Amino acid sequence: MVVSQGAFALMMFADRFFLSRISPTHVAAAMGGSVSFWVCLCFFNALAAYGNALVAQYYGKREFARCPQVVTHGLILALVSQPFLWLLAWPMAGVFEVMGHAPEMVELERPYFMTFVFGALAFLVKSVLASYFSGIGRTRVVMIADLIGVVLNVPLSYALIFGRWGMPELGIVGAALGTLIAGVLTIGIYLVFYLNPSHAARFSVAQSLVFSPGLMRRYLRLGLPSAFELLIAMGTFNVFLLLFQSYGVAAGAAMAIVFNWDMLSFVPLMGLNIAIMSMIGRAVGARDMSRANEVIGAGFFIAASYAGTLAIVFVVLREPLVGIFATPGGDFSAVQAIGSSMMIGMATYLVADALIIVSTGVLRGAGDTRWLMIASITVHVLMLLVQLLVILYWKLDPLASWWVFVATLLINALLYVWRVLGLSLIH
Repeated sequence: MVVSQGAFALMMFADRFFLSRISPTHVAAAMGGSVSFWVCLCFFNALAAYGNALVAQYYGKREFARCPQVVTHGLILALVSQPFLWLLAWPMAGVFEVMGHAPEMVELERPYFMTFVFGALAFLVKSVLASYFSGIGRTRVVMIADLIGVVLNVPLSYALIFGRWGMPELGIVGAALGTLIAGVLTIGIYLVFYLNPSHAARFSVAQSLVFSPGLMRRYLRLGLPSAFELLIAMGTFNVFLLLFQSYGVAAGAAMAIVFNWDMLSFVPLMGLNIAIMSMIGRAVGARDMSRANEVIGAGFFIAASYAGTLAIVFVVLREPLVGIFATPGGDFSAVQAIGSSMMIGMATYLVADALIIVSTGVLRGAGDTRWLMIASITVHVLMLLVQLLVILYWKLDPLASWWVFVATLLINALLYVWRVLGLSLIH
């Protein structure tokens, strides 16, 4: 799962690197447009992806025929979600200008954002299928599908951005379109495994195409708190990001570059999150709490070791890592200065992110989604209120705002770890 999520991070990293060859404005616009899209998608995606925990719990109970029924209900939720995403897109597309972004950046953000929204159903269907295979422990299928997706996406995006190999030159829209096309092809790979005769016979896939009100109620009861939690977290983060970009193109480009390195290290940890959610779900389904505690301990050890090592790398190599994104022939000094300082903050919160990733995987796998929702909403709303004071009222510099963000993640990590340790001690 770490390799699988790392492949997705590499895909996004490559797109932004290609766009940096055009201008820093393109990099900043890709950051604003993509995060805004994920804000629209996150509620529906988190709901669909909660199928992982449900499948894992049924698998732990040895109720194999129920596992593909979760897929059926996840696909129903995905189809119902797409019209709502189109409705959300129109007001969201006007947010960039309201936040005071430069006109040249708004012109790039809007089409990039709208291209993703148009094909959002592909992301949701892919999430449902990936969650299923994670839930039954066949994570190698997810890895294979996502690695093939990257192999297809990187050259495709390059060709569509720059107009190579007979493709039209679409610039920033080409980056989004390449990702969507690769996503659709990845779904095809998942379906090959899902409809394989031996797998279909063992899990009764042909009999799973029925609607179960009870299963849908359970899906919604456990999945909705997780979806609301992610919606508020992503929404407040997006407002913070858009506010931060009002500092100017240099600060916005610096943030995009730092988050690009953050994504390359953070997104693979999401693979650990998915694996832990699945393993905890199976342990809960089998009522094996000693196994659940072993998973918690191993998860914290792996995450802290991984993040601690990368944090050292990011501090020591912060200047050359930012400089990689310098546009040839342009003045990069302002972006370099802000970005190098921000890399220190990013390295500081990287271990906190790792602890958060493990904790949320444990809590979702155990079905403790309501507490997680309340805690996450409280922390993120408070963070946004402080950022509004820092950026709009006190008008402090970008680095002051950045360190407030870092402090929020540290507090969040301590709160989540306290909850997980409490649950493990109880069991």
